[in-house]
Amino acid sequence: MVCLFVFTSLESQETFPRGAVVGLVVHGVTKEPLIGANVFVVGTTSGAVTNEMGRFRIDNVSAGIHLIRASLIGYSTAVKTDVVVTPSRPAELLFELTESAVELEEVTITDSYPRKSPDALLSIQTQSYEEIRRLPGGFEDVVRAVSILPGVAQVDPGRNDLIVRGGAPSENLYVVDKLEVANINHFGTQGTGGGPLSYINLDFVNNTSFSTGGFGVRYGDRLSSVLTIDLREGRKDRMGGKATVSATQFGVNAEGPVSDHGSFLFSARRSYLDFIFKAAGFGFVPEYWDFLGKASYQLGNHDRLSILGIVALDNVKLFNTTEELKYSNSRILASDHIQGVTSVSWQHLFRYGYLTVMAGYTSLQFDYRQNDSLLQPIFRNISTEREFSFRSDLVYLLGETTEFSAGIQGRLIGVETDLFLRPFWTNYGQQISVNARFDTVASKFATYVQIGQRLGPLRVILGARMDHFSLIRNMTVTAPRISLAYAFSPLTILSVSVGRYHQAPSSIWLTANTDNRSLEFLRVDQYVAGLEQYLRGDTKVSLEIYRKKYRSYPVSTVRPFLVLANTGAGFGGSEDGFASFGLDPLVSAGTGSSEGVEVFLQKKFSDIPWYGTVSVSTGGTVFTALDGVERAGSFDQRWILNLGGGYILNHTWEFSGKFRLATGRPYTPYNADGTQDASRYNSERIPTNHSLDIRADRRWVFDSWTLITYIDLQNVYNRKARGLPRYNERTGKTEDNQSIGLLPSIGVSAEF
Repeated sequence: MVCLFVFTSLESQETFPRGAVVGLVVHGVTKEPLIGANVFVVGTTSGAVTNEMGRFRIDNVSAGIHLIRASLIGYSTAVKTDVVVTPSRPAELLFELTESAVELEEVTITDSYPRKSPDALLSIQTQSYEEIRRLPGGFEDVVRAVSILPGVAQVDPGRNDLIVRGGAPSENLYVVDKLEVANINHFGTQGTGGGPLSYINLDFVNNTSFSTGGFGVRYGDRLSSVLTIDLREGRKDRMGGKATVSATQFGVNAEGPVSDHGSFLFSARRSYLDFIFKAAGFGFVPEYWDFLGKASYQLGNHDRLSILGIVALDNVKLFNTTEELKYSNSRILASDHIQGVTSVSWQHLFRYGYLTVMAGYTSLQFDYRQNDSLLQPIFRNISTEREFSFRSDLVYLLGETTEFSAGIQGRLIGVETDLFLRPFWTNYGQQISVNARFDTVASKFATYVQIGQRLGPLRVILGARMDHFSLIRNMTVTAPRISLAYAFSPLTILSVSVGRYHQAPSSIWLTANTDNRSLEFLRVDQYVAGLEQYLRGDTKVSLEIYRKKYRSYPVSTVRPFLVLANTGAGFGGSEDGFASFGLDPLVSAGTGSSEGVEVFLQKKFSDIPWYGTVSVSTGGTVFTALDGVERAGSFDQRWILNLGGGYILNHTWEFSGKFRLATGRPYTPYNADGTQDASRYNSERIPTNHSLDIRADRRWVFDSWTLITYIDLQNVYNRKARGLPRYNERTGKTEDNQSIGLLPSIGVSAEF
């Protein structure tokens, strides 16, 4: 009642002020600023023309959610959706227009649909800041938001372990402001890309681009996907900030100008899950902090400098005050992490292209520990992985129809690991033990070249990539890739992609046994075909068929049924035999395949004030380990359905919902004595899981600041998702592992 009174009082004081839209219009390939482009707010007479720097500013725009259109003769018209205008901060946009020989007479494709990417012609989706922020059950998390896209399986609703077209969580690449980062999640699992939640502050995200296959040779060292996250720049007019309190964390942002040609961003966030867990009497308490800063500076008409820094601190505390807590904590692999990311990048524009040069440094420090119920150590892993990297990319327009790109990348990697596992019997009857120290410096090198050619309605992208890793056998591999797209009309496009992809074994897999340094690059050959149809300017439907053939996957010689493609999801530890750490002697003998069909229907926000997505994925994944038996992959979900959408009532109220259904993943049943039989490995499946999330957003817009509130209800009908069963040694019974049922969440942000 008190909250209702306060909000009602605020609403009674609310006015309807106005804000501004600012931005830049550039050539989609060369990034050259475009002069004289017309930019205007759809449905109004407000607009502007870009200046000699390609910049524009539109003042006196009514507060609310708008469509902004940019057009220039000789270029395809683009529309930005979900542009939120408030007086607290100008809405800043970047339009990348592509040259067009064919005008779309009656239909304009929104800029949110990437149609002519220089790197990929299919299997790619973009999400704007606003689309991610308002996703029900998404926790405003850039990684969790892609789980609604086709081809993505989420094996645990409480984690960001992305399973993309049957691949393992370790097969996904994260790129933050052009810097490749191993993992962007708090409490991440070493050697994989998963974790409970991302440490990237959504407030600073401009948009994300997610490729589930067929990506170009610019990216490598990953087999399944690329998530590219573009961070925005700080505001340039004055100092501003934001304070946020949600159900799990609180934080503050600051941003503003640096002299006349630069800007900065900074945020600090802290979880308060430790307070909640303590009050609820849990035996363990997770706690995290993260900090993000970025500075950008325009060095002239053609040069730009950016500096990025990120720090994430994770800590898990265990309270073994009772015998029951000692036992429950003995099943937990506790971990403390320190992650650091730093990069400096320079971009230089010239007449027909641009050059980007970047130097980066990443640091990952892991401290894993698991004790038994007598508090005696079972497992300890203290690891540090440091990487100095250099990268340079060139994009050059050879002619009106020919694009050339090339790049080089070098990395110097330092790995220090201290591993201990006392003699440990797995559930399958094998004994493993480790006591190893590993301290080395290794190098990685990559180079690529790519050419894109338009031949009337046909577009061809042909490229090749070379990767080198000094720490393994067969240090150097090459990967050819080709993509074709044929436009039957501007609204109907058929695309095909064929390519080879390699990935170096994770550093932790090379630590426990010296023989593991004889592993080879993991390999997958991908074949993708897709048909895309635009039904109107804001609506498209696509159908894609894919096949992936895996080779040289690491498999265990001790556990002959185990292929590491089936590891990496979840927190790991004794219950999965510490499999994701690659402690066993390994050889590159694993094979597998994944194939499926995906249908995706999407309507963006437009003059019709609702939006929505429907994605249906069906497929199967199998792997073969050293014993030669073909089995279903551990993350194989045969059917996945996602329904999501929302309605924007007016400039203050918005309502949205999301429904997800996924058939059960495989698991190995327990015997009566708690052991598991390799002959029944992945022979059964957990039940089908489904859930419904709903959300309501409310904005209060004032003369100089904005209050944003939301309420988010997950699992509205209180159905607890079934996870993999667990065996309780105390009771001698197999227990169902269920997620939390109905989970309400709230958030309040004040932006000024």
